[in-house]
Amino acid sequence: MTASVIDVNVLIVANGYSPQADNACVEACAQALIDIVSSGIVVLDGGLRIFTEYMRNLNMRGQPGLGDHFMRWVWENQAVESRCERVVLTQRDGDPDDFNEFPKDPNLARFDRSDRKYVAVALASRLSPTVLNAVDPDWWEFKTALELNGVKLTFLCLQHMGD
Repeated sequence: MTASVIDVNVLIVANGYSPQADNACVEACAQALIDIVSSGIVVLDGGLRIFTEYMRNLNMRGQPGLGDHFMRWVWENQAVESRCERVVLTQRDGDPDDFNEFPKDPNLARFDRSDRKYVAVALASRLSPTVLNAVDPDWWEFKTALELNGVKLTFLCLQHMGD
């Protein structure tokens, strides 16, 4: 089974709620979520930071979109070890948006603080997951530095990343 850390933007795009995402992007995000539900493992933080972000942007009832359905699936499977790994993150200096598990690389100093939890979870995981991104250009801007620090990335919508 493939393990993944999923940025909330993937779920939002799969719901069709991201105006910058074209149809191919929506389909790629939807297929990625279908694949994870079918045979993947989702990696979350034990403090529910990622899931809380999902809840702020999606519908817990699991409807009407595929992103909502996925969030509901995550909630229902978070304790199933074969489907969900929960990792512990340690706040750095009491900062709720920075973690000891996030690289102390000066090339990542400007990386979006709200996305640091995804990187920290990916690096703390025993499963070496891939971080999935749809339309957030911050991931593309820091791609090289993230990869040099051991973060595996999948860009589901390369057509929306700038050079």
